[in-house]
Amino acid sequence: MSKLRLTGRFAISLLCLAALISAASAQQAVPGETTPKKTNARPPASNTAREPFDGASIEKMAGECVTLNTEAGDIDIEMLPEAAPETVRNFLNLTAIKAFDTTTFSRVVKDFVIQGGNLSTRQNLTPELARRAERTIPDEPSSVKHVRGIVSMARTDEPNSATTNFFILVTEASQLDGKFAAFGRVTRGMDVVDAINHAPVDGEKPLKPVRIVRATIAPCARSQTPQ
Repeated sequence: MSKLRLTGRFAISLLCLAALISAASAQQAVPGETTPKKTNARPPASNTAREPFDGASIEKMAGECVTLNTEAGDIDIEMLPEAAPETVRNFLNLTAIKAFDTTTFSRVVKDFVIQGGNLSTRQNLTPELARRAERTIPDEPSSVKHVRGIVSMARTDEPNSATTNFFILVTEASQLDGKFAAFGRVTRGMDVVDAINHAPVDGEKPLKPVRIVRATIAPCARSQTPQ
């Protein structure tokens, strides 16, 4: 009888132990799955600081133009948010927080493009801007054609890898259509773009990179005629 009673107690203990192990395992998140939230759980705090054009409408962004005051002259750019809203928002935000100030056009492909927006070329790269340079945006290819004067986002071969780097075309480049996010158009200063494109280079590296002294945002003039 005592042996039978001991066996029963042992079996009950095993069942309790199994239940405890099962409960503990259920509390661990499974990779690739979302852990259910408590109904009264506080939402996680965001580590991304809000920037000036977060939440701005397409109409608001379409009314803003950017001027790149470079060592070679000024380049005025109108935005195309209808084609690439998040790309325009990213560019306006970077301009507004002065990220482009003191950066250079660090890549030049003769008779093709000039490329800027590399924050590592700033005269003073703060930890905050270094972290900002790692933020990626979604690809937004559109029907906008890559022709002379178009401003588009540079990225790697990986999808959705664009960050802060942009390029300005000095010629037509249909091979980029539908693949890269064209988000702006030069309305004044193509002579400056050409001058930067024709400066001496070593491969694709300018011997004397032209610096963007500052980039500013202002309401667009009513009549914008590409020059």
